[in-house]
Amino acid sequence: MIRPAALYRLCLAVILFCSLLLPDRAWALSEVRNTPVVRVVNMASPAVVNITSTSVQGRAVSPLEQFFGDFGMQPRQRKRVSLGSGVIVDGRKALVLTNSHVVQSGTDIQVRLKDGREFKARLRGADPDFDLAVLELEGAKNLPSLPMGDSSDVSPGETVIAIGNPYGFSHTVTTGVVSALGRTIRSESGVFTDLIQTDAAINPGNSGGPLINLDGSLIGINTAIYAKGWGLGFAIPINKARQVMQRILEGRSASPLWLGLQADDIDQRLAMEFGLPSMRGIVVSGVYKNSPAARAGIEPGDVLLSVNGTDIKSRRDYLFLLRNQLEGTPLNLEVAGLHEPDRIRRLTVTPQVFTDSMALDVLEKRWGFTVRKSRGRLVVDRVEDQGPARFLRKGDVLRGVSGYEADSLETLAAIFREERLSNSVLLFIERQGRGYYARLQVY
Repeated sequence: MIRPAALYRLCLAVILFCSLLLPDRAWALSEVRNTPVVRVVNMASPAVVNITSTSVQGRAVSPLEQFFGDFGMQPRQRKRVSLGSGVIVDGRKALVLTNSHVVQSGTDIQVRLKDGREFKARLRGADPDFDLAVLELEGAKNLPSLPMGDSSDVSPGETVIAIGNPYGFSHTVTTGVVSALGRTIRSESGVFTDLIQTDAAINPGNSGGPLINLDGSLIGINTAIYAKGWGLGFAIPINKARQVMQRILEGRSASPLWLGLQADDIDQRLAMEFGLPSMRGIVVSGVYKNSPAARAGIEPGDVLLSVNGTDIKSRRDYLFLLRNQLEGTPLNLEVAGLHEPDRIRRLTVTPQVFTDSMALDVLEKRWGFTVRKSRGRLVVDRVEDQGPARFLRKGDVLRGVSGYEADSLETLAAIFREERLSNSVLLFIERQGRGYYARLQVY
């Protein structure tokens, strides 16, 4: 039988022994819970910012207001506020990388850090074709930043972390894996290629936020969700974003690219006539000399099927695809012959920068006229006698093309780059003080 005094001493010894074990036990639990994801989130969160962009937009005027007036009761302007995310990539210079659609048309951009500090942001530049923008935080110094990694070695299946501001919930963390690489999504504003697909939950407000690997490196800028299904998010690879960001900071605009070909859409009649299995691709109708297409061996009658694995749906789709490529980057093309649709050739072509002077030179060949700048206007200078613009006269003033105002040679070159594959454009001409529209048909 154990005496009470001995039992008391035994209980004290057990309590003392357990108390000695508790710190080690608590430390062990801490290590178990302090996973790589937790460590990365703690390290990266201070560099993730919430962005509020405010723009002033005109309010639509109703037919009643047009007839009776608004009696001064309602302002015809309203504020539009958009929420998004961003990531500080250079703490010393206070530079934030985000999506262009987050700050598009914003007249007042405010950025808030995790520690509660707020800064007014200046837009250093944006590139809608790549959906990227760079902000500089005014009066900020020595900010936390996230190192940019290398997206070329990202692997499907690896764990990734997204941090952002979905629905206004600040610094929300979601995790998942890389689902696929090289994805393409299409929207009304363009085609975005080479995207990282992830199942980490990305919702409205996450746009512009970072996609991070377990090394704590920034590997992508979250940009889009797939509205038709859950678990489908997309991010711009950081290698592409880095190049676009550098160009923005250097004050250089995007370099328009071209392969040097003319093409037509494949309609049902053409597909049936040549026995094409589908209406996929565009038919090459012409190739310019010494162009990338000519050097690659592309010829009239070839069917251009895909660019970097992305199917081409139409001429407009093909132009959108080119706009989302970086200068100097080779493209992998799939090409078939119109008479041999089952024989697919795989070609590698590096696009050429399509300068203003080149565009105006090709415009003369394709549209059959030239213009010169005179007193702030574009005046028709020369017209090909049997060309598609033979209805023009020397001295006519070109005011617009297909709804775009043509007020300089630079804007005309930009318009032509957009419309160069069109078989029909609408010109707005001024002759002897009177304006009229004329349809220019190119066959």
